[in-house]
Formats: sequence, structure tokens, C-alpha cells
Amino acid sequence: MTFGQHIAALRKRKGISQGDLGKSVGTSGDIIGKYERDEVKPSVEVASKIADTLEVSLDYLLGKISLELDKKTLKRLQDIEKLPEADKQNIFYALDGLIKAAKINAL
Repeated sequence: MTFGQHIAALRKRKGISQGDLGKSVGTSGDIIGKYERDEVKPSVEVASKIADTLEVSLDYLLGKISLELDKKTLKRLQDIEKLPEADKQNIFYALDGLIKAAKINAL
């Protein structure tokens, strides 16, 4: 997906109009339409505001990663990263167990 396609898909999924997205990032709905059609590219600041408004990472919007991580998940990962190594390992051990159990239950 292109940058513009990511914006359009996320905006529509969240039920936000081009005009409303434009207002929230300090531009117009017409300009958002041009971004979505990949006619023009926004500045880094505007792209960052779009990502924040759509609650995704800028890397996702740019297509650098294919995993759509919402801001809450990113915040949790950042919080874990700040912990001592032993605490991180315990959290990941518990998380791995929960993931394994969920996969088994899904069968």
C-alpha cells in the first residue's frame, strides 16, 4: 500500500472525513484528498500529525512496517522497554504463555 492508500483506509475505518482529518492536522480536506491520491506528499510534521490523529505509527503510514500498531500498544512496548532486563524477561515469558494458550484455544 502507498502512503496515501494507508491514510484513506485508516481514515475511512475510523469514520473520519477528509475535512475533519484536515482540520485536526492544520490543513484542508482537499489537501488530504491529494495526499490520499498520492499527488503530493506532506511535510514530516504534517505526516506525523496524521499518524497521531489516526493513532498509528508514522512507520506504518510510510509502509516501512506492515504491522499496524495502535498508540496504546506502542506505549505499552515503550513502558516494557524501560524496565530492568529481568522484569522484561518475566513479562515476555508470561506473554508468550498467554499467546500460546490463545492459539490452542483458537483451534
